[in-house]
Amino acid sequence: MAQHKRLGGLKLAFRNLKYNIYRKSPPTLPAPLLRPVLIVGSAPIAHKPVGFDDRFSVITINGSQVVTKKWGIAVPDVTFIQSRQFDGMNMNALEVRRVLKGERTRMLYALLWREGLSKLNERLQGFDYQCDRVRIVNRYERLALTRNLIGSCANELDAETKVSNGIIAVLFAIHNQATAIIISGINPDSSGHVYNDANLVRLHAKLDREILVDLQTKGYPLYTADPEVAESTGLPLWDEQALESYNSRYPLVDSKPIMRDRASLR
Repeated sequence: MAQHKRLGGLKLAFRNLKYNIYRKSPPTLPAPLLRPVLIVGSAPIAHKPVGFDDRFSVITINGSQVVTKKWGIAVPDVTFIQSRQFDGMNMNALEVRRVLKGERTRMLYALLWREGLSKLNERLQGFDYQCDRVRIVNRYERLALTRNLIGSCANELDAETKVSNGIIAVLFAIHNQATAIIISGINPDSSGHVYNDANLVRLHAKLDREILVDLQTKGYPLYTADPEVAESTGLPLWDEQALESYNSRYPLVDSKPIMRDRASLR
């Protein structure tokens, strides 16, 4: 046990050293969002937010595009995909590629991919997934995002100190100045994924929950569209009252939805 702790301490010290040497910046869009953002994860239960319209930007995680497609959202603005989903042979990776086959996103962030852009494009062509732009996010860019907003609790040394990609998307939306962040299909208490029946245990649940509560306590405009998540985490539910409050702060122009500037995401 003592040796395990010592090795863990050495690994953390080495990671902190590299983090300080590289001084990476968090992934940042060409222009701030300045609009509400819907982030959809792959938990089996997800709800389309009340009042969803063209003001919202949409972020999907791994295979959750299968959900947004059912809601009539053909192409998300941003998609986060973990590296192992591009070439892994476990059930989850295979299912992610199956549901994304033939689909498209505007901006793809490939998280922790280490084999370069050329190989990544080969993998994308292999399951016919299209994107207008693609960017690889390495370990230290990801750490910059977490440390800037939640400190060093998520140092990503093991399962207990790693956060889910859904949380990474929430932090990304905050960093890129979303005016409201509504999560759907992101539930620390759930198991399984909407695109398969394997009922796999969801990792990082404890830290995910703590971070969601902490972000809300700090005053970030974070909501959930899922009543069961609101009940279990204390996050405010995005309902008619929340929508009315949002509209009072960010009124519609001429009572019509503000169209998204697609160029800002390209």
